Amino acid sequence: MSTLVVWDDVFGEYDFGPTHPLRPLRLELTMSLARQLGVLDGVEVRAPVAAGDDTLELVHDPLYVASVKRAPDDLLGRLSLKWGLGTGDNPVFPRMHEVSALVTGASVDAARAVWEGTHEHAVNISGGLHHAMKDRASGFCVYDDPAVAIAWLLAAGATRVAYVDVDVHHGDGVQAAFYDDPRVLTISLHESGRTLFPGTGFPDETGPAGTAVNVALPAGTGDALWLRAFHAVVPQAVRAFRPQVLVTQHGCDTHALDPLAHLMMTVDGQRAAYQALHALAHEVSGGKWVALGGGGYEPVQVVPRAWTHLLAEAAGTTVDGATPDDWRAEAGERGGEPAPTSLTDGGLPTYQPWEPFDLEPSRERLAVAVDEAITATRDATFPALGLDPLTG
Repeated sequence: MSTLVVWDDVFGEYDFGPTHPLRPLRLELTMSLARQLGVLDGVEVRAPVAAGDDTLELVHDPLYVASVKRAPDDLLGRLSLKWGLGTGDNPVFPRMHEVSALVTGASVDAARAVWEGTHEHAVNISGGLHHAMKDRASGFCVYDDPAVAIAWLLAAGATRVAYVDVDVHHGDGVQAAFYDDPRVLTISLHESGRTLFPGTGFPDETGPAGTAVNVALPAGTGDALWLRAFHAVVPQAVRAFRPQVLVTQHGCDTHALDPLAHLMMTVDGQRAAYQALHALAHEVSGGKWVALGGGGYEPVQVVPRAWTHLLAEAAGTTVDGATPDDWRAEAGERGGEPAPTSLTDGGLPTYQPWEPFDLEPSRERLAVAVDEAITATRDATFPALGLDPLTG
């Protein structure tokens, strides 16, 4: 069992309320689908240990942690608002600290398993809460579990950790945590901040050592152009950095059906990204791969299928064909809508590799805009990594 899946039903209590777009149902349906397909048969599934204050404070201000603890009892919300709690994005919920610390602990447990060599890969689909800052909640995120897990790795002796974020939103919290730290390479491939929260993640955000890499894609980008951008930037940057561990965030809100963003990927394109990152982990870090969840706001149609493919990839298997009858019945009843019948969207996740000076006049405007984004990122970041922007 070289793959660890960290899971606890308590993750369903990370719940901002019935009208909030981040629905715990997405996690529960993912685990149900993965179990029914046998994806979890060959992996170890283990409950996490909650992150203690000392671990949380590797990234977060102690006063912020204290504020999260007392927020459910702050009836007027005046103290909580200072820390980004009690807002529309981040409503206060019961046991907020306890459940958030458990989600963070799951990512730390995943990092520990990979670093200590008890498992080659480790997955926490409840994690990937990449917007939380040192001293405030943001974007549905209370604690920044990817940043805390990376900070734990550094404290354990790692000297080079690469973080790749393929969520539709910029991984701003993780970038902020390590912006000045040359031991951590952060790469975020996302919809441009010109059209989407959090409004950051532009190519010129490189950090003092050039270890922050941002690919800001135009709205409307689908599988072929997304994969073109990914393969034009991510493998080269990660190889040049030579990380000891690869940590990845797999928000599936890049999907065309996601209600909060404007990219046009399919489950097939997302699976191609998981495959590429898995292969990259074996190429550059001896297979040490920590995979986390993230955004995803279509809890029936998209998230369960996308993250079942992620779990299958980490487990060394594939799933295709129809979704199980029992799962469709469960998803339809709990989600209040017909569940998808196929594990894929029937997409063809092929792409044309990026080449410099591709000036074909007949190319569509969107393709030109994606190539401009690729060029801007390579120009801004490749030299600091020892790469030629044109040929690296």
